[in-house]
Amino acid sequence: MKQKIKRTLRVSKYVIYKETLVDYKEHFWSFLGAFFGIGIIAFIQSHYLLEQENIFLIGSFGASSVLIYGAIQSPLAQPRNLVGGHLLSALVGVTIYKIVPDVLWLSAPLAVAFSIVLMQYTKTLHPPGGATALIAVTSSGKIPELGYWYALSPVLSGCIILLLVALFFNNITSNRSYPNHTRFLRLLKKKHQHKMKK
Repeated sequence: MKQKIKRTLRVSKYVIYKETLVDYKEHFWSFLGAFFGIGIIAFIQSHYLLEQENIFLIGSFGASSVLIYGAIQSPLAQPRNLVGGHLLSALVGVTIYKIVPDVLWLSAPLAVAFSIVLMQYTKTLHPPGGATALIAVTSSGKIPELGYWYALSPVLSGCIILLLVALFFNNITSNRSYPNHTRFLRLLKKKHQHKMKK
């Protein structure tokens, strides 16, 4: 029991130490990725869209940027999760808004809860997706008017911009690799082991 406690303390100290290390290069690339990802979307919104249709940058993209530029190895930050999570959540949010448009106390929790379950079911869990669903039911003005177009623009188009920037900035040095291919490597390893047993 005593050894187990000592080992747990050693592991905890190591994890805390690793998490508090300041890696300036890593922070630099995270900054650049987020700056350009959000910057491109904001630039398009402010320069190429009319004021009446000035919705291209939504709040949930900020949360996605934290994951795809700052925590690139997280399973929740992978391209499938980024695009799938946002797109499915947007569709859920719009659907709930169409079914229960004027009952916020019901539509907001339904949108978020259904989007979480759908993301879990499709293995596209991406926490900012919950915010994308919530934006669809709580916004006023242009977003409700968009209906299902909301899922294509701003959601899908914005995700693609963020993803392209992430693919560039997260692979610009040998220390960063995105997307994280460990799922594929595990799958290949399992198949190889299965063949070896035969």
